[in-house]
Amino acid sequence: MDTGENHSSPTTFILLGFGNLLELRISFFVLFLTIYTLSIVGNLLIILLIAVDQHLHTPMYFFLMNLSVLETCYTSTILPRMLTSFLTGNRSIPILACVMQWFFFAVFSSTECYLLSMMSYDRYLAICKPLHYTSLMNSRLCLQLAATSWISGLLTSTILTCLMLQLTFCGPHEIDHFFCDIYPVLNLACSNLYVVKHAAFVLAFLATVPPFTITVVSYICIILTILRIPSKSSQQKAFSTCSSHLIVVILFFVSLFIVYVIPETDTLKDLHKTFSLFYTVLTPVLNPLIYSLRNREVKEALYRFARKFSNKVT
Repeated sequence: MDTGENHSSPTTFILLGFGNLLELRISFFVLFLTIYTLSIVGNLLIILLIAVDQHLHTPMYFFLMNLSVLETCYTSTILPRMLTSFLTGNRSIPILACVMQWFFFAVFSSTECYLLSMMSYDRYLAICKPLHYTSLMNSRLCLQLAATSWISGLLTSTILTCLMLQLTFCGPHEIDHFFCDIYPVLNLACSNLYVVKHAAFVLAFLATVPPFTITVVSYICIILTILRIPSKSSQQKAFSTCSSHLIVVILFFVSLFIVYVIPETDTLKDLHKTFSLFYTVLTPVLNPLIYSLRNREVKEALYRFARKFSNKVT
């Protein structure tokens, strides 16, 4: 390819992914296929159980079902394309497909940030204000909180995607990432990036910092309430649940914060792909286990569903 072609407007991008580790392509394929399968099966199982079991028709499980829908959708915007690349070696992606991948990823990841804060608020009311929980967290409020999360995520993504569609790309056309993340894509643009970069920073800040603050404050109040429980065994059980929730939430938010909010340095730039794996791959497979499949009520619902299914088959 000649020099003039290198600086012409490209029609496709090349996702380099883990391009410097080509000899591990098949190993990566098996690893990420296993993770993706576990994530999809775990989240779809949660959605199915909550939908069919009347015992799980409560605010907490309503939010968990929304979370599982989000996890299923946004891992499916990234991992299938990455798996195909590992299998075929074809790393090219049309520019419009690249922008749309970012759009859907941004919708689902932004929505998850807001939803996690809503879930922490729900747990705060349930544990810290149990006598008023039923009246405060009614079905109407649940729908409003979930709708606010989805609308906020959609609005954030739509604004940034509209700004990205105004850009001109003039090469080079290689994205040093495993998916079409906004900053690696912006690095290939030859347009003025002042507006879109500042909009991306502000919207990323709003999607991460306020929800994370709400989540942390809610869990602090929950922990202080747990400390007042007289029974040590009940304290340990509650701490075990809360700590596992909090670890996954912190992992998700902090990795997003490092990638999208903290100013980029050479050191962080090299680590962005690693941090991106936390919120695109790791938390979606951990959430079904941490939030639901360790839960006694979900285990009982799974047993009832399996027994009902077995009876129908026999």
